[in-house]
Amino acid sequence: MRNTTNDAVGQRTLLNSTGNATRSANPNVKSSAVRSTLNSRSVAGALHNTSALRNASNRSHITATAATAGWHGGRDGGNGWWRHNNGGYGWVGPLYWPFAYYDMYDYALWGDSYDDSFWGYGYGDIYAGIFAPYGYDDLTGYLPQYANNNPADSGQTAPATAAPAAAASDQLTQMCGADSRDIAGLPIDQFQQAIQPTAEQSAALDDLANASLKAAQDLKAACPTDIALTAPSRLAAMQHRIEAMLAAVQTVQPPLERFYGLLNDEQKARLTALGNDQRQNKTPDTTGSLAQSCGAAQPGVMEWPTAQIDQTVRPTDAQRASLTALQNATAQAADLLKSSCLSSDPLTPPARLAAVGKRLDTMLQAAKLVSAALNDFYATLSDEQKARFEAIGPQRTAQAESLEVAPTETHRYRRGLPSPEQIIRRLLGPL
Repeated sequence: MRNTTNDAVGQRTLLNSTGNATRSANPNVKSSAVRSTLNSRSVAGALHNTSALRNASNRSHITATAATAGWHGGRDGGNGWWRHNNGGYGWVGPLYWPFAYYDMYDYALWGDSYDDSFWGYGYGDIYAGIFAPYGYDDLTGYLPQYANNNPADSGQTAPATAAPAAAASDQLTQMCGADSRDIAGLPIDQFQQAIQPTAEQSAALDDLANASLKAAQDLKAACPTDIALTAPSRLAAMQHRIEAMLAAVQTVQPPLERFYGLLNDEQKARLTALGNDQRQNKTPDTTGSLAQSCGAAQPGVMEWPTAQIDQTVRPTDAQRASLTALQNATAQAADLLKSSCLSSDPLTPPARLAAVGKRLDTMLQAAKLVSAALNDFYATLSDEQKARFEAIGPQRTAQAESLEVAPTETHRYRRGLPSPEQIIRRLLGPL
């Protein structure tokens, strides 16, 4: 795997495991693998299957394939070190929180302490934003404007790669947001059949559906259009994404509260039963309670890389003070996020959506806390030091990629179950 400089340096200096400059034999190998995976039927086809996307397990399989697309063509099924406990990923290339809309409202409307697709986000994603797992050549496959900025390097011409690159970007956009009325946890027809609404309730349900559609469109409009190549810019992108999610919650919350408030006890019971039906085919999460799985990282993978920073960045004594402040800020952020985890699910959709909003607000506070300290530290570094700092995450990915990863009991979808691609292809049967 190749390590590169960041956008502050302004050039593509490649670094080896000790942080020294080196050369890349073929800088387009990774980006080609990413585009091939994103354009494959297992990803591109599944993204058009709305009913399949309502299942959190299916979404985690898609993100696992997309997030590790540059790893042997994605065939490892998603064993990256920045992986969530449920098998999904918080970062897919330049995109933070794929399927955010589904994760938020799937949990809020149906509630499921066995599903950590929303509550699995936390400190590990901030860590992966600081020490990004992707090098420059991985990221070029995700967005079209970077897909072929130097055709001569690969012997290809721009027209030959423009169409696949644009298609791959479309897949990433679909993971970023949705603009369909029939999305996430709002199957309006099922709502109507289950509760048999009155005229007033029908009007409130229409208002909820329209608010949900607007929120989804706004969230999609806030999708990234550029690649963040530095740690500060990645955390800024994370903040922007969380802010858009908070705005989506604020858009949906009032009409949801009004609609739910109009239901009688029997209708609420029917809505709860509908939620039980939604969950009956999900694979139980055996990682523990909601509190235990909330933002939990894989054991040992989020340790601060002090030795590697010392070896590659070689900070001065003055820079160490800022580095220590950054490390302390990340510890504070981790504690802040841990304290915001729930011990049990709220009982109603409005209460669960309110809990989602509070968690997102805490995540935004944590990201801002780390971002401020990171900006201070980053400002003290020379261009060469910045390049070496940015190389730390890709180096770790390269080390993991070089190992043969055997199936383990911690990989839930490997416990005698079909692979992610097999499940997705099965779902792509009759729509």
